[in-house]
Amino acid sequence: MIGRLNHVAIVVPDLAAASALYSTGLGATVSAPVDLPEHGVTTVFVMLPNTKIELLHPLGENSPIAGFLAKNPAGGMHHVCYEVTDILAARDHLKAQGARVLGDGEPKIGAHGLPVLFLHPKDFCGTLVELEQVAA
Repeated sequence: MIGRLNHVAIVVPDLAAASALYSTGLGATVSAPVDLPEHGVTTVFVMLPNTKIELLHPLGENSPIAGFLAKNPAGGMHHVCYEVTDILAARDHLKAQGARVLGDGEPKIGAHGLPVLFLHPKDFCGTLVELEQVAA
């Protein structure tokens, strides 16, 4: 069911500074910032040979990651994202195993324009897990 690691998301207090750290400091290819109002975040993707790093910054005062940044003012790892080929089958399987799906349990369109779901961190060793549906 679980596919490859799609990305690791890091919440950052300063998106421009974090982008520069990865592009200038580490020599990585970094995307332009993209606002995702439906998720309350601005994202930047750092492209790596084997995966991506997603830099997240709150978009608006009601951002779901504002509380995370308040508790972790320097930022920090927020979630890991795994690919699945059938997000509804993955959701149903995980729910049958006792995992909790956050929100209303229905996939939403994520930063890559693909369906995503988030799973409760208490069910995954303290780690927030995102599932993203990709083509088989």
